[in-house]
Amino acid sequence: MRQPTALERRIDAGAHRFLAEAPRDGARAVLVEVGVFLLKQAWACLFGAALLVVIVAARLWYPDDAALARNDFLTLAAVAIQVVMIATRLETGRELWVIVLFHLTGTAMELFKTDVGSWMYAADGVLRIGGVPLFSGFMYAAVGSYMVRVYRLFDLGFERYPRRWLTAIVAAAIYANFFTHHWWWDARWVLLLAVVLLWARTSLYARVWRAVLKIPLLLVFAGVALFIYLAENIATWAGAWAYPDQLDGWQPVSITKLVSWFLLMIISVVMVTFVYPPRPPTRVEKARAPRLARRA
Repeated sequence: MRQPTALERRIDAGAHRFLAEAPRDGARAVLVEVGVFLLKQAWACLFGAALLVVIVAARLWYPDDAALARNDFLTLAAVAIQVVMIATRLETGRELWVIVLFHLTGTAMELFKTDVGSWMYAADGVLRIGGVPLFSGFMYAAVGSYMVRVYRLFDLGFERYPRRWLTAIVAAAIYANFFTHHWWWDARWVLLLAVVLLWARTSLYARVWRAVLKIPLLLVFAGVALFIYLAENIATWAGAWAYPDQLDGWQPVSITKLVSWFLLMIISVVMVTFVYPPRPPTRVEKARAPRLARRA
């Protein structure tokens, strides 16, 4: 198992004591596994959820005439959240490096995308680079935080994971296409096909409590992309940024953005695999996953 933080070890020990007498079979056992799965997912989303709560709260209650611009307030709040995550050892120093990398790659994309008019931010505050407020990079960091935390919490194993150098090439091509498609041919559908071919045979093994889930990895990518898309709708409603078709009034983000988020997931996963190299599932995990499938 990948090493949890000190706080997570204490929580895990308490959970083991609480669930020691939990049933091993039947409907109650399934409910326990579902509950643990949802709690682990919520814990993995901690950074992103906290940031989204701050964004919504700023939309609802932050005064328009405050001396500190709302975007600057969001940046300072995001920094505070990150400091708390490190100070309380909810993230390790090793994981912080990958989150910083998410921040930098995301900010570079933001600078380009706002310059070409793909989306825009309110032009207020001083904590920004050009038209990009600094809190925007933390939204990408939130994705990175989720990815590295979910690796640890579910002790992920991968069956038939493709070679990392191949995944790095595809991820680099996806990142480049986010820029080049504005003046050259948009290769997203070719890249989407490359992703499907590369990861089509890969299965993910996730340890919940006693159960181990075996899920096609492409299905996991799609699920996380959908979750981010829903969060994006909340953030744009709260005024964190706006797409051109939302300037005259908020409307749901185009469903086509799901493809963009799906491809962004590939970049995210590849970066995280260089912190946590994909490991194959153990024999115990392989044995547990089919039994879960038969009970379901």
